[in-house]
Amino acid sequence: MNKINLMIITLTTMSLGAIAQETTSDSREQFKIGIKGGFNYANVYDSQGEEFKADPKLGLALGAFLIIPIGTTIGIQPEVMYSQKGFSATGKVLGLNYDFKRTTNYLDVPLFLALKPSEFFTILAGPQFSYLLSRKDVFATAITTIEQEQEFENDNIRKNTLGVSLGVDLNFNSLVLGARAAWDLQNNNGDGTATTPRYKNQWIQATVGFKF
Repeated sequence: MNKINLMIITLTTMSLGAIAQETTSDSREQFKIGIKGGFNYANVYDSQGEEFKADPKLGLALGAFLIIPIGTTIGIQPEVMYSQKGFSATGKVLGLNYDFKRTTNYLDVPLFLALKPSEFFTILAGPQFSYLLSRKDVFATAITTIEQEQEFENDNIRKNTLGVSLGVDLNFNSLVLGARAAWDLQNNNGDGTATTPRYKNQWIQATVGFKF
């Protein structure tokens, strides 16, 4: 009977030790895949001094990410995001007030270096490649609304753009709250012969994600 009790105590102790070890393992060393969604608050800027003023607009941000550890405190985090950018503007033409909105749909692929000082907090920074999928312009006055899906073939719009992105993630087990700030390093006009105004995209992004 004493041997049976001793065996039960031993097995229980071993089981509790295994559970405790699993619970206290550092999640920063684990490979993860995740999905996320949220919003961009986007605008444009001109770094070459042309007069071009615009107002920000909201857009969708949806995508997926990988968490690839390189030890406990450093990792790589590539992401693939469907990202709506653009701008809005108001003015007057022929005595009529108008509203103008441009929505540009991009496939963004940031490649982040991830610094993980704790399991709760991740700092991210790296280059970003953006591919322009489509563009929509809406011009509205009190008497008319004009919508146009832009054709790119004859306007020399840059489709492939290099940029920079910085951000942080707050980790709550499987839940991830993310914030990003990003901007283009190249302008939208390719070699500068396009008729559309020259600008670069800039945006901040807030997302909610889940990692598995």
